[in-house]
Amino acid sequence: MSNAGLTESQIDVREAIAKICEEFPDEYWAEKDQKGEYAGDLHTKLAEAGFIGICMPAEMGGAGLGIGEATVMLQTISESGAGIAVHANVYATMPLLKFATETQKAKYLPPIINGSHKVCFGVTEPNSGLDTLSLSTKAVRKGDKYIINGSKVWITNAQRASRMVLLARTTELAPQNKPSAGLSLFYADIAKGKENGQVTVTPIKKMGGRAVDANTVFFDNFEIDAEDLIGAEGAGFKQILHGMNAERCLLAGEALGLGYAALRRAAHYTSERVVFGRPVAQNQAIQHPLADSWCHLEAAKMLTYFAAKDFDNGGTSGEFANAAKYLAAEAAFTACERAILSHGGMGYSSEYHVERYLREVLVPRIAPVSREMILSYISTKVLDLPKSY
Repeated sequence: MSNAGLTESQIDVREAIAKICEEFPDEYWAEKDQKGEYAGDLHTKLAEAGFIGICMPAEMGGAGLGIGEATVMLQTISESGAGIAVHANVYATMPLLKFATETQKAKYLPPIINGSHKVCFGVTEPNSGLDTLSLSTKAVRKGDKYIINGSKVWITNAQRASRMVLLARTTELAPQNKPSAGLSLFYADIAKGKENGQVTVTPIKKMGGRAVDANTVFFDNFEIDAEDLIGAEGAGFKQILHGMNAERCLLAGEALGLGYAALRRAAHYTSERVVFGRPVAQNQAIQHPLADSWCHLEAAKMLTYFAAKDFDNGGTSGEFANAAKYLAAEAAFTACERAILSHGGMGYSSEYHVERYLREVLVPRIAPVSREMILSYISTKVLDLPKSY
């Protein structure tokens, strides 16, 4: 990947992260993928270097940088061969930075920054999916506690997380109530809940992204301190939207990283693979698809970092973040597919890593929001077309 379009700060982050990632080559990630093992040592290295707190205040030990720098960090990690590895610990904290009180920040953020607390994001539910306003996990106030009952699904990092940014319903979903007004956000101590049996975490077996866990989480009379409510009761939906725009930028960065990694391997393999007396890379049928993918990745990269800049400058509309995630995921998927085909039969072998890239790149293509939902969003919010759902 070229550094075109990146700021000096982003280039500095890219170079520093690339240095850390030299300790974690493709072979490391292939082993983690095969064994389904968590890459905790990378998290430790990032925390030691101050990068887990890349967006957090410098006075609390963070780097004080923006989503633009966080995006280039995740892109560089992904491009090293890691794929989808650490993004939850970045985007899950965005609502805390924006909406927590200063007292809450002083309590919550330092343990995240130094790596002692890992965080997951608890929004998606089995029966509501992308229809967030229909979620049914309930939070009932009892004295100085909230009692949580319900479940969440596809919760990244919940096995190891000690805290969860949790969206729950504090007002019954009823026709006379505005659905978004009944949702509240909490910073929940799920480590305590797991210890006392109020929180159960069940892993989901996955096609890819196996170096980080995904889970179904069940809450059975799970107690949360009332002081861990973020902002006002009923304001949770608006708060998570802030984090979701950041998440789209970060996922776009990870997708780009996989796409560039795939192109790098394809170019190397086809330049060395000799058939009929010449490198297969000498054939335009090999060259042109790879060159086309580079063009699409670079275009998606420019939009991704524009979207991140918009977010860092206070932008609240999601068209750029959504479009960036869409274009980056599609360009990266095509690049990974072409990398496999450029390897011929060996592309199907785990030895050359590109099959793993293809499995990984399906994550940003599907999550955190589908391609179809993004196009529907652009249709209504940008083109002013009638809502279709």
